[in-house]
Parts: sequence; structure tokens; C-alpha cells
Amino acid sequence: MEEVRETSAWVARNSSHVTIDSSGLEKVVETMKESIPKVEWDYEGIHYFDNGPLTVQYLFVLDALNFCFWPDKDLNYDHLAKGLKEALLNDHSAFDTDRLQKYTGPQLRELLKWPRSLPLEEERVRLLHEVGFELERSFEGKASKLVESCGKSAVKLVALVTRHFPGFRDHSMYKGHQVFLYKRAQIFAADLWGAFKGQGYGEFNDIGSITMFADYIVPAVLQQLGVLKYSSTLANAIQASSEIGAGTEEEVELRACSIFAVEKMRELLSIKCGKQVGSECRVRSLALVRWCPMPIAPTSSNTVNILLSRSYACKKQNTNFGLECLKYFL
Repeated sequence: MEEVRETSAWVARNSSHVTIDSSGLEKVVETMKESIPKVEWDYEGIHYFDNGPLTVQYLFVLDALNFCFWPDKDLNYDHLAKGLKEALLNDHSAFDTDRLQKYTGPQLRELLKWPRSLPLEEERVRLLHEVGFELERSFEGKASKLVESCGKSAVKLVALVTRHFPGFRDHSMYKGHQVFLYKRAQIFAADLWGAFKGQGYGEFNDIGSITMFADYIVPAVLQQLGVLKYSSTLANAIQASSEIGAGTEEEVELRACSIFAVEKMRELLSIKCGKQVGSECRVRSLALVRWCPMPIAPTSSNTVNILLSRSYACKKQNTNFGLECLKYFL
């Protein structure tokens, strides 16, 4: 995803509130170069999987809805993944495109067995309608057809998803420049690759081309490890529990600088290890979000509370925690 790398690098060079400490980056790479783990995609058993087109449909619906958990202290990604899985096990037509286009907020809650309104419930319903409508119009109603049309290219899949589904267009204007992050579109490719173990619907010849997913726990870990430095203005805002709005300079810088820093770490690790570091580890970015008990808002389409990620990362108060977290994002 060269547009993601290039625009993130531009932000890092022109950032006002977030800077990358090269010495801190070098120290982290030196510490972690001997132990980059492999992580099974569904080690907690929270996802639907039948090795066929219905799994692709499930993952696309899941990734369309995978954002904004933090306003509800009890809601997290596991609830969404498990709820959609159980709904599909109970009714294999639950994600047919005609039904996706008709869901209401209360019906989505019922589908997930959630007892109260979901955060940004109306937006979630709108995205379900968008997915249903465009799949029906352009891909015979099947996300599997969308995947088949990408020619085993993760880059082409991300381009198709962002072209046809506006809800996946994760980009912002920053100091007069457009910045592309494409978090959830890349997650869809990574989820397919992980779920199908690089075969069938998950076979991509260029899986290593996708970047780290710009989630909000990453800057918290990078800041704890001394890779990212915050301006006093940003640090004070975080300390005061202030929310950082989507599309603000601070929000874009936190996400883009995290991508740039992790890309630099990957390059350094490849040099130090004498081999390419990338596809097998880097696409596991969601593993940490699934593992962490603290829900994090994962998309720039909503207001971001950076405090959540920072407070969870700092709970541990030790470098080893940060390193173990960061390994899942390389």
C-alpha cells in the first residue's frame, strides 16, 4: 500500500505534535530482534469459519462494523465477532444482501444479543445497508465474488473495497495533503489471509505489501517504549482525558507516525535479522486488539479517545509489556 506508506511518511516529516525518536526506535529493534512470534488468527475461537464463501461474507460484515467500542465500557471486539458468529450459526441467511439492506438498530442489537443501544448504532446500520446494496449491485451479492475479482492481490482487494464501499475509505486531509490509512480495508485482506491460512480465499501473492493497521493501542505502546514523543499540548490533552477528534492534526499524526515508525522498525529488523520481516507477522495487527481486555476505538471515522489506549498500556508499567504488544504489529 504505497499510498499509505508515502502519505504516512509525509505526515511524519511534517508533524507538529508527534515525533519519532530514532534512538528509541533502534533500541526497541535491538531488544526484540530475536523473538518475533507467530500468532494463530483465531486462537480464541471467536470467529465463524466454514472454509467457504459464507466465511468471507461473515468477515466482510464483521470488518464493516469493527469500530468504536470505547463509549460502552462493557462492549468489545469479542462481543461483535462472537455475536455475528452465533447469528450466522443460527441462520445462514443472516448476512444475505437483501437482509443486510433492511436491518434496523434494534434488529442489529438483537442479532448481537446486546441489551442496549450500540455506540454509533445508526452509522453501523448505515454501513450494513451500504455493504448489502453494493455487494448486490456489483458482486452478485457475495463478498466472495469481490475477493475473487482481485486476482489474489491484497493491494487490489483493498483498492476494490475502498472504491466500492465508502465506509472503508479511511483517509483524512492533513495540512493540505490527503493522507491514506485504510485500516479496515487492509484488515479485511489480513483476516482472509489469516482465516484461510494463505490458501483459497486467503491466498494473496502480495500479502506483505499491506501495512501495519493504524489502531490506537499502537501509539500508546510506541510512546511507552520511547519511539514516539508527544508535544506538551498533546501530552496535556491526553493527561486531561480530552477526546481527540477524528481528522484533527493530532489524530492523523498519531496514526500516521505509528505506521511510519513500525515500517522503519520492520526495515531495521529485516537488516539485523538478515531476512525479510513482514507478511507473517505484520498482518496480525488485530491479534492485540482481540487479546487486550480494554476496548479501543479502531477507526478514524469516529472521535478517538487516545486516553483509553494510553491508560491500558501504562497499566503494566514495564517495557516487556510494550515489546510483547508491539511484536504483533510488525
